[in-house]
Amino acid sequence: MGLPLGIALASRGLSVVLYDINAAAVDVVNSGTLPFAEEGAAQVLADVVEAGRLRATTEPSSVGSAENLVVVVGTPVDEHLNPDLGAVPRALDRCAEYLRDGQLVVLRSTVYPGVTALTEKLLAGKGIGVDVAFCPERIAEGKAMTELFELPQIVSARNPTALARAEALFRNLTTQIVHLEPEEAELAKLFTNTWRYIKFATANQFWMMANDFGLDFARIRHAISFDYPRAADIPMPGFAAGPCLFKDTMQLAAFNRNNFVLGHSAMLINEGLPLYLVSRLEERFDLSELTVGILGMAFKGGSDDPRESLAYKLRKILMLKTRETLCTDPYVVDDRFTPLDDVLKRADLLVIAAPHADYANLDTDKPVVDMWGLTGQGVRV
Repeated sequence: MGLPLGIALASRGLSVVLYDINAAAVDVVNSGTLPFAEEGAAQVLADVVEAGRLRATTEPSSVGSAENLVVVVGTPVDEHLNPDLGAVPRALDRCAEYLRDGQLVVLRSTVYPGVTALTEKLLAGKGIGVDVAFCPERIAEGKAMTELFELPQIVSARNPTALARAEALFRNLTTQIVHLEPEEAELAKLFTNTWRYIKFATANQFWMMANDFGLDFARIRHAISFDYPRAADIPMPGFAAGPCLFKDTMQLAAFNRNNFVLGHSAMLINEGLPLYLVSRLEERFDLSELTVGILGMAFKGGSDDPRESLAYKLRKILMLKTRETLCTDPYVVDDRFTPLDDVLKRADLLVIAAPHADYANLDTDKPVVDMWGLTGQGVRV
């Protein structure tokens, strides 16, 4: 999320320096090359690099020259699904000696409630007089170059000066600003991602219910959402994955002392979907005699991002059940994958795990399992 933000700010005429500890990524960006798929960003990156408005570096001292420092780091949960409260402090510790009085420090990562206050305390304890704001990222991967300019920005800070400075920074992107207290903004971001995760879990549970009785959820969903606005937002079933939704639902659960039955139920449904899918396949096929092809290993359609993709969980389960399991993806680069044409030739059964548009019109006579409804042939398994 950091690079698209930097590109967007540079495109509005600001001078942007990207500090990262990954030297290879820094070199790619400085060459004017986009290191991942992000619609509409590649040419803008090349332009702002050539114009000298954006550069990347591994040198921590670079943060000392900035008027505004935006912190964009991953904030994972650990192996016990507890939030890692140290991600932001660790990032700041790497460059704290170069911070100076008068700077604005903006936290952009999704954080556990209270991390903004923790950051304020940390920097004050180091004797650094900076303003601190929390302005959560709200974009969807692949839509950064439109949503950064179109979506309202949530801006929060403890004092009016910090709030005004953060608002001024993000007014370079949009005219719509929403003010909150830091703790409100922290919860707003977690509520947003958790709400999406729960909606996906609801659709997946509905699909499993219909499927278990031999009914096509796609037909049912069409009927209840057709020209009926109160049901228009019911998603299709599919793997609810990626680096944010599951993780942020668990952060919210931890915040509420693990008293979050709805969130934990959503986790069981969404994370259990690969197991359910394989169990249904076992009822229909003798998997031990079959080669199964998994189509799409990214965490969502049209993406080259495999982070936390449930397709890999599906792969692990199928490897224990099948004669052979083949994986392919048109966007994710992995030496273990097989070209699509070879998968179509060798596989006895195909499972669409990521709804890439490339799979909507497959030329095959093999059975295709499509819980997404991508092929328009129904979603019964």
